[in-house]
Amino acid sequence: MRIDAHHHLWTADYAWLAEPGLEPLRRDYTAADLTAHLDANGVRATVLVEAGRCELAETYEFLALAAAEPRIAGVVGWVSFVDPDPSATLAALRAAPGGDRLVGIRDQVQGQLDPDYLDRPDVRACLAAAGRAGLVVDLVVREDQLPACARAARDLTGTVFVLDHLGKPRITPDGLAAWRAAVAPLAECANVVVKLSGLLTEAGPDWTVERIAPFAATALELFGAERVMLGSDWPVCELVASYAQTVTALAAALPPLSAPEHAAVSGGTAISTYRLEVPR
Repeated sequence: MRIDAHHHLWTADYAWLAEPGLEPLRRDYTAADLTAHLDANGVRATVLVEAGRCELAETYEFLALAAAEPRIAGVVGWVSFVDPDPSATLAALRAAPGGDRLVGIRDQVQGQLDPDYLDRPDVRACLAAAGRAGLVVDLVVREDQLPACARAARDLTGTVFVLDHLGKPRITPDGLAAWRAAVAPLAECANVVVKLSGLLTEAGPDWTVERIAPFAATALELFGAERVMLGSDWPVCELVASYAQTVTALAAALPPLSAPEHAAVSGGTAISTYRLEVPR
């Protein structure tokens, strides 16, 4: 079963879309747009992930949308990691229309200058509350923030963490060695899963499968197939590739896999990690 474990939907008024070079993304991306890509590429279901609006109201909107769109099996919604009462916030989200589709939370940690942001007591309190609520914590971070991710994962064993975009490595030969050293401590934590997502964008417009493949192979080596999942990062990927090109390239970048390993990476890991209910 093919699951897209990481995609976005947004409206053209997102503030960060005003940045130079993002002109191709300055439009609305809707569930109807998404469904066309899923049908064309044999994707059964998806996980909708917040994309930087950083407003709780949008999380409520995404949950309601998921309730009306059966192909969106789960939502990783925005919740501030410094929320003063995260347990109450999570309970309110769960009680809202579509609240049963809430599978995880995310905040824009990559925008924090402090590489040790995840060590803050108030942040740790939110991460722990997510674990108690049975929710996954997605981590969108820079490479220099990976040590703090590992410390959080070691200390908060009751919380499952998902490292988005492999931690945004530099897709270069020397970047591979630096990223491997930074991510290896995370791989030692059984409560950490990684997404093969966002790699084409990190590689840039001159991406090739051959450039991405060593990072995919290293992720499989360090984490094992049962802790690796695939995500398109659509529509961000459209800066450098179409949806079809992206999912095809990610599949081609994988090393040879057994049938059970392929089933895990293609969808099984996402289903088990996010506890998705996907109709057969």
